[in-house]
Amino acid sequence: MFLFLSKVLDVFLAPLSWALLLLVAGALLRRRVGLSRLLTVLGLVVLYAFSTEAVSSALMRAAEAGAVTTYRPDVTYDAVIVLGGGLDPAATERSGQPEYNAAPERLLRGFELLREGRAQRMLISGGSLDPRPQAVVEADVLSRQLQAWGIPAERIVTEGKSRNTRENAVESERIIREQGWKTLLLVTSAAHMPRAEGCFTAVGLRPDTLPVDVRASATSFKRMSWLPRAGHLSQGTDALRELAGRAVYRRRGWVP
Repeated sequence: MFLFLSKVLDVFLAPLSWALLLLVAGALLRRRVGLSRLLTVLGLVVLYAFSTEAVSSALMRAAEAGAVTTYRPDVTYDAVIVLGGGLDPAATERSGQPEYNAAPERLLRGFELLREGRAQRMLISGGSLDPRPQAVVEADVLSRQLQAWGIPAERIVTEGKSRNTRENAVESERIIREQGWKTLLLVTSAAHMPRAEGCFTAVGLRPDTLPVDVRASATSFKRMSWLPRAGHLSQGTDALRELAGRAVYRRRGWVP
């Protein structure tokens, strides 16, 4: 039920949804001219504002503000924990090859750590929301990708049951306890790191952290473009969803 509600919440957290609802309401209330015009203007303002670099960057900076790197280059970690979220399951199923979205850096950085000897093993945590038996399981796909890049199978441990960040932590803790690993490094996107780290802390783990996939713009506010772009709308929506996710996780007691 929580997973279903989270997907519904995702829809209503999208500024595009807000704009469309306002525009539709304006069209339906066209007999009330003043209110109709107000709703239409508000819909256009919302759509424009969240499509600008300034608003998008402000939201992403807020989401990434708590991401801190505690990675220690002088340590050889027992395991690097790479969280799923970088794979496009639908595209992967269609093509039969790994197809990635905007966050492949999670896997790439983990691969580099293994290749450079900075970690003995990788734990890939990521399942599927698709209930079909033949559904793509992200951890399995990423494991095969690493092996194709030359990483021995015995250095890769997969966890394919988890469907969200809370379950990433719960399922990973079980494996880590069974394996007896002590030194751990958590790798995920910068915006996702504060929530992920909180979930791992809540289950009794204290991994070092290495945020990747940094999206916030370093451009000063005065030099930002005010031209609307679909990419800015998408990035701002991702940031809003992450910030809302943290609030929900805190409410449920899944993060400290």
